[in-house]
Amino acid sequence: MADWALDAIFYHVYPLGLLGAPARNDFGMPPVERLDRLTEWLDHIRRLGCNALYLGPVFESTAHGYDTADYWHLDRRLGTDETLRRFVAASHSAGIRVVLDGVFNHVGRDFWAFRDVQAHGPSSTCRDWFAGLRFDGRSPFGDPFAYEGWHGHYDLVKLNLGNPAVREHLFGAVESWIRDFGIDGLRLDAADVVDLDFQRALAALCRGIEPDFWLFGEVVHGDYRRWAHPATLAGRILDSVTNYEAYKGLYSSLVDRNYFEIAYALNRQFGPAGMYAELPLYNFADNHDQDRVASRLGEPRLLYPLYLLLFTMPGVPSIYYGSEWGLTGRRKPGDDSPVRPAIDLASGPSLGAEPALADAIERLAGMRSGSAALRRGTYEQVHVAGEQLGFAREIEGETVVVLLNAADRAVELAVPAPHDGEWRDLLDGGTIRAAGGLLRTQVPAGWGRVLSQDSRATRR
Repeated sequence: MADWALDAIFYHVYPLGLLGAPARNDFGMPPVERLDRLTEWLDHIRRLGCNALYLGPVFESTAHGYDTADYWHLDRRLGTDETLRRFVAASHSAGIRVVLDGVFNHVGRDFWAFRDVQAHGPSSTCRDWFAGLRFDGRSPFGDPFAYEGWHGHYDLVKLNLGNPAVREHLFGAVESWIRDFGIDGLRLDAADVVDLDFQRALAALCRGIEPDFWLFGEVVHGDYRRWAHPATLAGRILDSVTNYEAYKGLYSSLVDRNYFEIAYALNRQFGPAGMYAELPLYNFADNHDQDRVASRLGEPRLLYPLYLLLFTMPGVPSIYYGSEWGLTGRRKPGDDSPVRPAIDLASGPSLGAEPALADAIERLAGMRSGSAALRRGTYEQVHVAGEQLGFAREIEGETVVVLLNAADRAVELAVPAPHDGEWRDLLDGGTIRAAGGLLRTQVPAGWGRVLSQDSRATRR
């Protein structure tokens, strides 16, 4: 497995939106090197504490990037292949790894092989490239043939990933992304509906080129173990998947003043008998497909305990661009652009509901990076109430107790202490002493305590 990902903090960018690209591609226009403007964000990304960048779709497409027209070249609305090469190199120089979106389940109607079917019908050499393609019906677009679309969206044409020619084409493109651009990983779009044998072969290809290549998949429902496996398991498919179960609990437990919801999910996933205790799931509060979390919460003050939990729970945390300032936005029917806006870095903080949140995230990222227990430790719940949650993270040499308080007033908590003695407050400084197996402390309103102890020193 890519061991670096266990210590990663991701920054997620949807480039076509952030950089203000036209909503639809004009394939006759020369390239515009918008991606170069993302280079100026690298200092900001690094200052936040992020050391990995997940870029939404960047290859040539018709509109939103998930309707691929050409897997081998950067979307002309973002620049040329050399633009991408430059950007990846600049990211690496800044100490930031780059993970791209791999959209393999479907293509757009401008994809060259689909155009060949439109032009040549049953005699097309690409007729077997697409799932469910048959010539005894018509498509919703009036084509003299029918085919499968992704979730009924017929502008997204489902590929036949069992076809060797399709695999050769896609795998060749991926190899070029790794060798020519130097990327560090892929996020597999719609992994929950992509053929597992295809994913297994793709994983073998990528790891055969770069052993520490990181693969994670978009999985909304289901048992994550179907796709992701611990690093120790031979023949594993993905290293991680999107943690949609915890995503929902992160905000709704705050909105409903019900930490029992997220506590149940975390214990089920990562507790002593947790299903995913050995999996570094990809954790997020919002993304390019979901409403901005600041809009879901309503109260900007709740962003602070939310991100405190995101950075202390098991898994790999991710920040969606602009959300570090509390940017708001809600999707509209058939329109995701409100959550994928163009943002200028200089004016970004003024657009958010809570511009000071970025400073808090920087502190949280620094705290997490300095604590092996927060990055890789076990998880055990020690306290739960409507607006308070406590848990312990432990790894050999370090124990951390995290106490969250979402209420609008400070509270006194007494929770079981794994060890008596002195505990350091990693978040706000100072020390607290545990005695008689209890940690007693006041937890600030809308914030928390993160208490650490060197357990090896305590046992001597």
